[in-house]
Amino acid sequence: MRPFKIALVYYDAPEVPGWIKKGFSEEGIELAIKQCTTREEVILTAHDAHAVWVFGGGRVLTADCLIDLPHCGLILRSGSGTDNIPVQESTRLGIIVANTPQATCEAVSDHAIALLLSVARWICCQNQKVKEGIWEFRATPPPVRLHRKVLGLIGFGYTAREVAIKMRGFSPRIIAYDPFVNSEIMEDYEVLKSGLDDLLRESDFVSLHCPLTKETFHLISERELRLMKPTSILVNNSRGSVIDEQVLIRAIQEGWIGGAGLDVLEQQPPSPDNPLLKAPNVVITPHMAGYAANHLEPFWQYSLETLIDVSRDRWPSSCVNPEVVPRWTHLSKRVKAGSHSEVEINISA
Repeated sequence: MRPFKIALVYYDAPEVPGWIKKGFSEEGIELAIKQCTTREEVILTAHDAHAVWVFGGGRVLTADCLIDLPHCGLILRSGSGTDNIPVQESTRLGIIVANTPQATCEAVSDHAIALLLSVARWICCQNQKVKEGIWEFRATPPPVRLHRKVLGLIGFGYTAREVAIKMRGFSPRIIAYDPFVNSEIMEDYEVLKSGLDDLLRESDFVSLHCPLTKETFHLISERELRLMKPTSILVNNSRGSVIDEQVLIRAIQEGWIGGAGLDVLEQQPPSPDNPLLKAPNVVITPHMAGYAANHLEPFWQYSLETLIDVSRDRWPSSCVNPEVVPRWTHLSKRVKAGSHSEVEINISA
């Protein structure tokens, strides 16, 4: 039997660390590395690979590549969002799609809270006025108190769970909408499961933590924004197109909501005439929520662990398409056996 082969076809990094190459070599895993820019380069690099690896947001692995990757049973996207991966076509072909949301959840959860606080306390606006020589705290509306407010989380994966833990010091009531997470898991984090409409009506702060899919495209549009309180603050660290940005502009201009903290936009970078850039109650950062000191190391580490696990016939710890019927029939899948235990079941095609 030939060695398990991984093809790294794109990487958002200057180079692949030596310890990553060593880690695979020690496991007897073959690693092919190519910074691909075309479909032809992807096929040449990965035609005989068991796993195809995309490290970051590159869009080189398209749906039409998959038909020429007959041995591929896994696609790994290092990071959380998989809108650059052909998930639907992969699922149809029996290819598991995995990601590494654990690599970013600490930094992104910190950033979500930082944006929330910045908007609620008018931090950026007050800072700018001081630098302009205006020493007057009444230059903005009064800041919003966070104590005992309602925090709504849309999506309840790794990052949202970290936000819930870190926000407990403000004694909020935390509710979450996620059709794929049951209420028992949420209760472990002192979070109540909610419907989307109820969450939007009740929340003082709404934080988005869902992937961009055809179901979540413009999930937050006019109907949803009009359900929110006129004092509520919307935070988005997921993908820009989860919000209908043109409607958000109207909501900010007309006062449907109290403000927004945005790390992502539909057009990145934004047009200089985007009205959100001039709104005093909007804080925008340049898609940097996952950025931190040594931020790439956990991406590499979790990717290494995931790929070694799969090479040992183990199911990846974070699977984007759990409904897939794998073309590989030899994996073991971890499923919940109870509230705090797991068992393994064999997957058969």
